[in-house]
Amino acid sequence: MSAFVSVAAFERALAALPGPDRVAQADATARQATLTKPPGSLGRLEDLAVFVAGWQGVAAPRIEHGRVAVFAGNHGVVAHGVSAFPAAVTAEMVRNFRNGGAAINALAAAAGLDLVVVPLELDRPTADFTSAPAMTAEDCLAALNAGAAVVADGVDLLVLGEMGIGNSTAAAALCARSFGGSAADWVGPGTGVDAAGVARKGAVVETALACHAGAPHTAFETLRRVGGREIAAIAGAVVAARLAGVVVVLDGFICSAALAPIAALHPAIVDHCIAGHCSAEPGHVRLLARLGLTPLLDLGMRLGEASGGAVAAGVIRAALAAHREMATFAEAGISGA
Repeated sequence: MSAFVSVAAFERALAALPGPDRVAQADATARQATLTKPPGSLGRLEDLAVFVAGWQGVAAPRIEHGRVAVFAGNHGVVAHGVSAFPAAVTAEMVRNFRNGGAAINALAAAAGLDLVVVPLELDRPTADFTSAPAMTAEDCLAALNAGAAVVADGVDLLVLGEMGIGNSTAAAALCARSFGGSAADWVGPGTGVDAAGVARKGAVVETALACHAGAPHTAFETLRRVGGREIAAIAGAVVAARLAGVVVVLDGFICSAALAPIAALHPAIVDHCIAGHCSAEPGHVRLLARLGLTPLLDLGMRLGEASGGAVAAGVIRAALAAHREMATFAEAGISGA
């Protein structure tokens, strides 16, 4: 059964986002105070443990079934020369994921996460959003539900990522329509276009914004007009994870941009999310500031495909292990402060 049976059901979910378990958070905080270390000495690792405790609803959380979900989609806007690679690369990279040859295959395995790859109608790119909505309402709703479907029973950490030639242009358009600013504030080199290519992307985004200026600024309308199937799928996965109490780790600029149309109207959508890293794509640091998220890592990465999120998952595992497995002062027979 679809998680979101209609656009109205999706919008209702956004208006009634559940919060964390405050009792579990308090219990986790109390446990931190008893562990054999000076208070605060593990820095953000302590905060991560309490954060995950609140969403799992237990004082000593663990990751038993972590998952990486990578969504792939193609974009009609590539006709404007916004990418350094042809659209055919999207399907070729999906094949590489399935053959185990991509960075995310190695990084997901290293982090102890299973990997799900979800291609979304790669033979039917979205429309060119400079002159029409990228998706019909039916297509966008189907993409949201494809994302929601990866939040299966038993998943207790979800790392999200994407693959889609042209999708950094869509991400820039989503951010500009959601948070304002000029196209130049949000576009970047993406797959590696030169300065002329960045300028071309900016012009494309400005044209798209003008085309859709009169459309409603709901989360759904913005996603369907200037987003993409894989981006809408990420949004659907984030909302479904929230309803299930599953912590989400966001990857880079494009993945985070999937939340921009929602966060503009419902800022609390990010309350169960962790920014895995800060991408080298220029707009990402600005976007994270608007979302109110502090990234765990800053490694100069800009690959996408959930690669930064998977690396961050290792840090989260470490935080939970220290929280759960350290002895208390009483257990160790050590005098506390």
